[in-house]
Amino acid sequence: MSDIRVGLVGYGVAGAVFHAPLIHATPGLSLAAVVTRNPERQAEVGARYGAAGVAEVEDLWGRCDLVVVASPNRTHVALTAATIERGLPVVVDKPLARTAEEGRELVRLAKERGVMLTVFQNRRWDGDFLTVRRLVGEGALGGVRRFESRFERWRPMPKGGWREAGGPEEVGGLLYDLGSHLVDQALHLLGPVHEVYCESDVRRDGVASDDDTFVALTHAGGVRSHLWVSSVAARLGPRFRVLGSAAGFVKHGMDVQEERLRAGVAPDAPGFGEDEEARWGVLGTDDEHRVVRTEPGAYLDFYRGVVAAVRDGAAPPVDPESAVEALSVIEAARLSADRRIVVRLP
Repeated sequence: MSDIRVGLVGYGVAGAVFHAPLIHATPGLSLAAVVTRNPERQAEVGARYGAAGVAEVEDLWGRCDLVVVASPNRTHVALTAATIERGLPVVVDKPLARTAEEGRELVRLAKERGVMLTVFQNRRWDGDFLTVRRLVGEGALGGVRRFESRFERWRPMPKGGWREAGGPEEVGGLLYDLGSHLVDQALHLLGPVHEVYCESDVRRDGVASDDDTFVALTHAGGVRSHLWVSSVAARLGPRFRVLGSAAGFVKHGMDVQEERLRAGVAPDAPGFGEDEEARWGVLGTDDEHRVVRTEPGAYLDFYRGVVAAVRDGAAPPVDPESAVEALSVIEAARLSADRRIVVRLP
């Protein structure tokens, strides 16, 4: 069976660091063309992947069987809709859209046209999150009472670019960027949310979108999630702290897969997703605890799921309806921060 030809829109960090290497390493996929107007990047995709570098999205039509949208956030809705209209399955980098309503319209259009639509929520396949899921599923913590999750960095000087310098029309800021992952993980692990509270700030000069945000969620089952995203954390907190009725779990350090992708390690290399033993988490209480080996991270499982969905009609690796649910929570968080209120979701 011939490979599924993939057209990748965008070759910035998302396209170059994540999507292109993962597509290239996934059996059944072939990176056929990449949309980038930068001549050096066009040459790079040809040399690394044997893909055509093209200047416009229109140059993809006829070259590919699947489109991956990894362009700036403000373009996601229009490009995804255009791809669906042409009957091509599509992977969209997070966030799917700016609003839940825009996301629902894309889901409706995909169903109407019978087209596979999925969202690149790759952090569901972080090794540390897979470890948390396993421990919760096994009942190792008893009943979960609070889920704490952080994406914190120390970047006192802005890097620039649309994520930091752009206004709301750019769909930038940490709540939409890293927050999309944390909200998705909380929903995936603990289910629907009934209440949302948020504190969101711009701490650095020259930055137009939030760079220091806290979100508190109350899930339908009564569990509370506390989520932090920050570029100004001079001392980093634990990546995860999960507190239950019988035990707690604490894990420091980020999942290793992004670090290795940035270093040029192939995602199908042996040990690619294996965490260092020194960064394994600890399960138990202050009186009695043990170290827990981190589950291997598995970003390639996302694209393996895409192949199964396109070829065999399997469910997409990320249900786009779940991305719409996360957007509803993010919108509620923005409203909460703006009005300084607790927002109740239906």
